[in-house]
Amino acid sequence: ICMATKMAAVGERDAVLAFQAVGLRVEPVETPEEASHAVNALAKEGYSIILVTERTAQGIEETISKYKTMPTPAIIPIPGAGGTSGYARAAMKANMEKAVGADILMNQ
Repeated sequence: ICMATKMAAVGERDAVLAFQAVGLRVEPVETPEEASHAVNALAKEGYSIILVTERTAQGIEETISKYKTMPTPAIIPIPGAGGTSGYARAAMKANMEKAVGADILMNQ
């Protein structure tokens, strides 16, 4: 049985609207409160993967952290329209170290 994975993108309007073209639900937000509400609502609705722009993710770290021990949703920081701040790479590196038990990216 193959179940469709529900995916969404949360963040600044100019950064997330493009994801709508590839079938993702898009939640443009302007404040950390709106972002936190959007992530919680998407998780409750059964979204498995939630992409969150770096700037938005930095404002809702407490909300994101409460889902880290759960199998879903996977909340993945992505660069925003203005490029990357390094936040997404640092989060990915920390998750890889946690999953594998070693720094396999070795200072990349």
